[in-house]
Amino acid sequence: MRALAYSPGSPFARAVRIVLHELELAFEPRELTAAPAERQGEAETPTLQVPVLLDGSLSLWESGTICEYLLAAYAGRPHAAPPLADGAYREESKWEDKLLLSTVQTFGTAATTISQLTWTGVTVRDNAHLQRCAQRMEHILAWLEVRLPKTGEGFMPGRLSLQDIFLACHIRFVQARPLDVDLALSRFANIERLLDGLDERASFQAHPIRWWDPGVTGYEADGTPVYR
Repeated sequence: MRALAYSPGSPFARAVRIVLHELELAFEPRELTAAPAERQGEAETPTLQVPVLLDGSLSLWESGTICEYLLAAYAGRPHAAPPLADGAYREESKWEDKLLLSTVQTFGTAATTISQLTWTGVTVRDNAHLQRCAQRMEHILAWLEVRLPKTGEGFMPGRLSLQDIFLACHIRFVQARPLDVDLALSRFANIERLLDGLDERASFQAHPIRWWDPGVTGYEADGTPVYR
């Protein structure tokens, strides 16, 4: 049995679902809509966080760890262009690749911190910590931009990498929520080209990011938000 417990709006969970799709691994989706404090009975972890992957007797949490496991445990790569990377890191540039992924995940943590506090009434405009998060995101994008080729390829040319997937999920998450954060992607042409190409990929289209604000209760079949 394989199952994934996740919050449907999470960019971290979206990345895991995209990797599962890329590997053509069927799984039971367990969408959690309760508040975090109420989730323990559904996804028990020491971090009280999702996503959580259940794969046979194995239980894994933390999205990066889950995706590293999936790439390592399932060697088959269905046909796609470019194909999914063989692993999370290339042996010849392991530390560079590790640093790229951890930096991308720092961007995602800053974005979700802003999102979570925004819904409590604490906004970027009036909170110094959230302003620092927004500044951190801008610096990270500038750092990543010069590490991407100008061809629209990702961080591992000729392959779709975890770094590519997580970056796209995090950026589209920010754009799909009213967080008062303007990423101004037009300044980052290499990143923009990469994301535009990934938006056309089947796995990304199968697991779309949708507009959300606190009034949204669901979606129409075409993704249009439904308000209470």
